[in-house]
Amino acid sequence: MARTRVRRERSLTETLLSITLGLEAAMMFFASMVVFGLDRLDPDWLALVYGALFIVVLSLVAGVQRWPWGVWTGAVLQLAIIATGFLEPMMFLVGAAFTALWVYCFVRGRQIDRQKAAWLAERAASEPAAASAADAPTTDTATEGDAP
Repeated sequence: MARTRVRRERSLTETLLSITLGLEAAMMFFASMVVFGLDRLDPDWLALVYGALFIVVLSLVAGVQRWPWGVWTGAVLQLAIIATGFLEPMMFLVGAAFTALWVYCFVRGRQIDRQKAAWLAERAASEPAAASAADAPTTDTATEGDAP
């Protein structure tokens, strides 16, 4: 008999931060192409190697956002992306924009996760009351004008 595996429910914060890191990995591909094309490093191929390494790290960290150390690692990577502005000055702006997105996703995701947890707790607390009310015997007292 095959057992079905139940998937762990991901928090919205975890999902949003993973998506942000995935977008940053895609952006880093194009950024490494720019650094390679503009001959910012000597030898040129180092831009591709460092870019590929950065993409791998971003992708791996995107998968560990469920743990607090993964979120902290993602935050440190935001600073590293901003620091790439020393190679290509436009990356200061791009890095700042992605860092703003990261912070927004972190703050708003946690707010929504707290609201969802409160809603689920409220719902779970009201279910036993609703179930006991449904199990209680009802007395049918028909009055004039009631439908059968």
